[in-house]
Amino acid sequence: MKLDFFPCNLKLRHTWTISGGAGLDAVPTVLARLRDASTVGVGEAPVSFRYSQTADSIQDFLRRVDPRKLSFDDISGSMDYLEKIAPGNHSAKCAVNVALCDGAARGAGQALCDFLGLGFGENQHVTSFSIGLDTADGVRQKTAEASAYPILKLKTGSAEDRDNLAALRQIAPRKTLRVDANEAWATKEEALRNIEWLAKDGHIEFVEQPMPAGTPVEDLVWLKRRSPLPLFADESFHRAQDVAACAPCWHGVNVKLLKAGGVTPACEALKAARQAGLRTMIGCMIETSILISAAAHLANLADHLDIDGNLLITNDPFAGVTAERGIVSFAAAPEKTGLRVQARGADPFS
Repeated sequence: MKLDFFPCNLKLRHTWTISGGAGLDAVPTVLARLRDASTVGVGEAPVSFRYSQTADSIQDFLRRVDPRKLSFDDISGSMDYLEKIAPGNHSAKCAVNVALCDGAARGAGQALCDFLGLGFGENQHVTSFSIGLDTADGVRQKTAEASAYPILKLKTGSAEDRDNLAALRQIAPRKTLRVDANEAWATKEEALRNIEWLAKDGHIEFVEQPMPAGTPVEDLVWLKRRSPLPLFADESFHRAQDVAACAPCWHGVNVKLLKAGGVTPACEALKAARQAGLRTMIGCMIETSILISAAAHLANLADHLDIDGNLLITNDPFAGVTAERGIVSFAAAPEKTGLRVQARGADPFS
């Protein structure tokens, strides 16, 4: 087995800003490829400043991986080996896990969703489209550009929240909206005031991570009991072992491959959350079609999808799952097996 990897700079269509973060015009990611004598699998490790996972730290971890200890035929054993290298590093482990899953499914002659026994509901899943923090004029422009998407997600957590929501509603007065505060509201009272204001809109589906991860359980339980809108954990939920702590505090959870460490742990997290009675959403970071396609293969385990990271960039080096008018589809995917992705133009690994 051979492991190749390199960083790739993803250029954003618009400057991207969320609560607590600086505006970004480009975001790095790390692409990975595993090869044995007969099979190839690709993966991706998105950078996350929130989780201190940089392009350098990801590559440092991948350099420590002995690819001879990885196998398309033993994904579980391969992941056990990665855990022995160092704790954490979930983004780097995600890249290897996704590549292992891609190669294993390709070797079996199956799409990944079928290899996992999940199937995929063609034309049955809809992703939201995200609008970052901006001025009111910027929100109006982005909302107009996103007119084809039936569900929007608005980032909040700035002094302009009310102006931004009003600007969005000038363009899309009754469109279904999700709100993501990204840990912006410091106290339960502040969070409740903001959620009560949001509920007056009448077309908001749920609010994501209103308070910081690490907020005392009793405060989250207090907020859940009083909230007029469903609450979804994002930064507070990473993997299946977080379900027990999240179940009393949230109505649902946002599962991301980056946080979970790949396809197989994300699959476990989704199943555990559903078993605990939590609603499930699959989310993403700014990513290429490698990781967005990987997430889409898990769609049958999700109540909601927010897998638009590849729609926010202009230089995606891969083609895979599509989301025309928000409808998630593999119908036009260039490959039939594995992740069902293919490089656009020249092979980026060559």
